[in-house]
Amino acid sequence: MESNVNLDYLRYLSESSDKKAIFEELMAAYGKDVWNYAFSMTKKWDQADDITQEVFLKVYKNLYSFRSESSVKTWILTITRNMTVDYRRSAFYRKVTLIDFLTNSSVTSSAEQEVIDQFAANDLWKMVLELPLKYREVLILYAHYQLSMKEMASILGITEGTVRSRLFHARKKMAKKRESQSHEADR
Repeated sequence: MESNVNLDYLRYLSESSDKKAIFEELMAAYGKDVWNYAFSMTKKWDQADDITQEVFLKVYKNLYSFRSESSVKTWILTITRNMTVDYRRSAFYRKVTLIDFLTNSSVTSSAEQEVIDQFAANDLWKMVLELPLKYREVLILYAHYQLSMKEMASILGITEGTVRSRLFHARKKMAKKRESQSHEADR
C-alpha cells in the first residue's frame, strides 16, 4: 500500500494543486499510524490526539516541500516523532506528567487508565509499553510499521548501527520480561 499511496501522492502533486484532496488522502492513509505512534511514545490518549492534530497541521503547511527523499510514511512518522519529542520536552508536558503521577497514586483508577488497560489488554503490548522509550520506539517502528533499518535511522536521527543495537537490546529486554512473567505464572 505504501508505494501506491506514494505514487498517488506524487501524481496529485504533479497533476493537481488541490492541497485539500492530498491532505485528506494522507490523513486517511496515515492518521491511525500517526496516532498509534504518538500514543506509544506518550502512553496518553489525549496527548496522542493533540500530537496527531499538530502533525497533520504541519504536514498541511509543508505539503509541497516534500522532496521524495524518503517515503511519505517515513516523512510523516519523522514529523510525528519530532512533534512528540518537542511535546515531551515542553514545560506543559512535564507539569501534566507530574500531576498525573501524583493523582495516579490514589486507589481509584482514572477513566484514562481504564481505557489504557483495555487498549493494552495484550500482555505483550503492555510489556512493550513498559520498555524505556528508546527501545519501545525501535520495536514499534520495526514490528508495527515494518520500517527498514535505514528508515528507522532516518526517523530517529541515529545511525543504522545504533538502530540495530537498540533493537537487539529491546528484544533482549522483552525476552527477560517474558521469562519473568512465565516464572510468575508458574508460581
